[in-house]
Amino acid sequence: MPLPAAGNAPALLGSKTTRAWCYQILLALLLALFAWWLYSNVVDNMRNQRITTGFAFLAQSAQFAIGETLIDYTPRDSYARAILVGLLNTLYVTVCGIVLATVLGVLVGLGRVSKNWLLVKLAEVYVELLRNVPVILQVIFWSVVIRNLPSPRAAIELADIGFLTNRGLTLTVLQAHDGWLWTGAALLVALVLSIALSALARHQREQRGRIWPVARLRLALIIGLPLLVWLICGAPHELNRPTLRGFNFRGGFTVSPEFTALLLGIALYSSAFIAEIVRAGIQSVPKGQLEAARSLSLSPWHVVRHVVIPQAMRVMVPSLASQYVSLAKNSSIAVVVGYPELANISNTLMNQTGQALEAIAIMMVVYLLISGTTSLLMNLFNRYVAIHER
Repeated sequence: MPLPAAGNAPALLGSKTTRAWCYQILLALLLALFAWWLYSNVVDNMRNQRITTGFAFLAQSAQFAIGETLIDYTPRDSYARAILVGLLNTLYVTVCGIVLATVLGVLVGLGRVSKNWLLVKLAEVYVELLRNVPVILQVIFWSVVIRNLPSPRAAIELADIGFLTNRGLTLTVLQAHDGWLWTGAALLVALVLSIALSALARHQREQRGRIWPVARLRLALIIGLPLLVWLICGAPHELNRPTLRGFNFRGGFTVSPEFTALLLGIALYSSAFIAEIVRAGIQSVPKGQLEAARSLSLSPWHVVRHVVIPQAMRVMVPSLASQYVSLAKNSSIAVVVGYPELANISNTLMNQTGQALEAIAIMMVVYLLISGTTSLLMNLFNRYVAIHER
């Protein structure tokens, strides 16, 4: 290929594409210089005030207790482990919030498109009430409600499930046993195999037009494999029931008031938006598609499964990703009710060490990773549910 003539060099340098790249590179350099100047200015000011910088403090003993942890922790542990406890608590309430908000949002969204007038109005009131009240007020509201419940001696008994008191919800759970760990692992394997089988069947249908009836096989795999492992492990079924001893319950599993208030606040708030996303997704399906499906004598379930859901998901998934990211960031509101998540523990860390810049940087990086991971998973799911044409 012949090289461009020397006379074409000015035209090449003056092209629109070249100028666009030059402007972008210049802007990136200016932003980098500004960031470096800002960082150097902050570090110099901190040194003048004799404030140490760096992350060496993470190895020091934290010397403060954390009321609710998912891993072993004592005040003698390091600040790094305290931050890890806060991170795990943040992930815990985020995952629980996403599951609860999704379930409630889907149910309310279906109610919004129902043909039952009363159900439609109830769903509308639910959405308008919850999404127009600030999430922090909802968290505080549930905290006040829970704190005004009866004491353990006058607990509200929930049949054989557990007890509801001002110290949280105490539930009857299965007794700890290694068999449940192996059963859970078997369920995870079954889910992975089921997803792989579904993807293979979908590939065959889209690329070769072959239809593999794998629904029953997937159901048998998800139920049968964990059940088989559970039987091999001795079929553990003992229950750990809570009993009142002194001024509180012993045994079972207790969900703290702080966790419950935070979970209800952020999940109910997000569920109102998810309900509208579900409604919009369902109503985006053209009526002609539904009429064509009914004309083929498809059952209502097959119409929803093969016509409504595949087309509605294309509208729903991007917006759902945004709501999940917002829910994860709203978990930082826990500081107002005392739940020890990442922001709450980082505030304690800053008060004790004075390492405000480093603590804020850690929180920013962690929330960025959580948001980025959530977006990545939802993008992968969006590709999975996308409709591919042959």
